[in-house]
Amino acid sequence: MNFTLMIDSMPALLRGTVVTIQLLAVTLTLGMALAVPLAILRVQRAPLLSWPVRAYIYFFRGTPLLVQIFLFYYGLAQFDAVRESLFWPYLRQPYVCALLTFVLHTAAYTANILRGAMEAVPAGEVEAARACGMRPAQVYRLILLPRAFRLGLPAYSNEVIGMLKGTSLASTVTVMELTGVANTIVAQSFSPYEIFVAAALIYLAITFVLTRALALVEHHWSRHMRPVDVPAAKVGQEEAHA
Repeated sequence: MNFTLMIDSMPALLRGTVVTIQLLAVTLTLGMALAVPLAILRVQRAPLLSWPVRAYIYFFRGTPLLVQIFLFYYGLAQFDAVRESLFWPYLRQPYVCALLTFVLHTAAYTANILRGAMEAVPAGEVEAARACGMRPAQVYRLILLPRAFRLGLPAYSNEVIGMLKGTSLASTVTVMELTGVANTIVAQSFSPYEIFVAAALIYLAITFVLTRALALVEHHWSRHMRPVDVPAAKVGQEEAHA
């Protein structure tokens, strides 16, 4: 293995890593902002509200992310209305098309996670909130959504890691993120093994940081749900008094 090549390629790979992290951060932020209202609409009983969201989620969960990127990058340019619109200077850029695809993709998955989490909230909690006179908006803001975020965090952690790996597909539309930079170096050096090993190590490092951060968040949110340890001596005393 050529360790010298790996070390020499590291600055370029790290520049690509910055683009990867930017893509991931913006994707997760905008995706969550879109997923919350979608999840609320998805749990409504009115078909006119829930069925369009269900179709949206079904499409983005049922088609490969690579196909979605190609549809947005190559497909939007086929419509005259899109090319003549004010958004065309942005939609013609590979970075914007990839980012838009990632946002819509992760919003579908996140909305489905939140939907399942909201449906898992005990009905008694919702009924108690309504009995206290809370309005529907207050029930969602104070009861359903906070509980859904706690219940859905483990599944959302998997979505975050999956989205990190999904950003590598941006290289297929010439976005120079980590995988795109690695492909460029391989084409110049003809040493795929060393370069992709270095890229894999960087992905593993990012994954480690993300999983640890999400684990800390999960620990913080669920600390009040764990039983408090009672000293054995105190338990013995209580049993003796009983």
